[in-house]
Amino acid sequence: MRQLNNHTFPPACMLCAEAKTTQLSYDNRRHFFSCPECHLVFVPPWEYLSNAQEKAHYLNHRNQAEDDGYRRFLARLFNPVNQQLKKRSAGLDFGCGPGPTLHLMFEDAGHKMAIYDSFFFPDKAVLEAQYDFITASEVVEHLHHPREVIEELWRCLRPGGMLAIMTQFVPAGTPFEKWYYKNDETHVCFFSPETFMYLETQLQARLTLHRNVAIYTRIKASIPKESI
Repeated sequence: MRQLNNHTFPPACMLCAEAKTTQLSYDNRRHFFSCPECHLVFVPPWEYLSNAQEKAHYLNHRNQAEDDGYRRFLARLFNPVNQQLKKRSAGLDFGCGPGPTLHLMFEDAGHKMAIYDSFFFPDKAVLEAQYDFITASEVVEHLHHPREVIEELWRCLRPGGMLAIMTQFVPAGTPFEKWYYKNDETHVCFFSPETFMYLETQLQARLTLHRNVAIYTRIKASIPKESI
């Protein structure tokens, strides 16, 4: 390791804390590092936007509940989760953004929902409750502390509950430099199927993968291993 502008270079992995990460890419704005342990690709913390800049970016989103196209997009997560739920399950939509919609889709299907967003619906009381399922659509790529957040959500799940994550997976057949998803400066963590499989072991869970969707089922009273 060496110091670069008072920062440790390369930085430790934001998910598993592995120290021996390697630089994968640089686009004249941000560095992208790859972890050999959990396969996360991440931007170092010193290149994050400020909270004010990040919130301003989200306010430019035009995702609205009455937008049929947006609902079709969310259905990629909604459908595989809803198919496995018992009637009147209790759920949490985590990171719902300024125009929460996914919770309405689950409520229409007969489930009881809570919402949380650190910028727009920051009532932390909902994170003290227990749920049958938790959804995080287009959220994990924004997380500055992915390990801590995933652990916190896992503790909110009842045994047998589901944590469903939707994000663009790191492409296997496209050079990272050409991947459009990395260009959003609020995107700082990029997950591959291998990253989700690493988390399956750490969470002691059962994982199913769909198109850009990872669903973890909590087995009995499973808790994250200390190494995560």
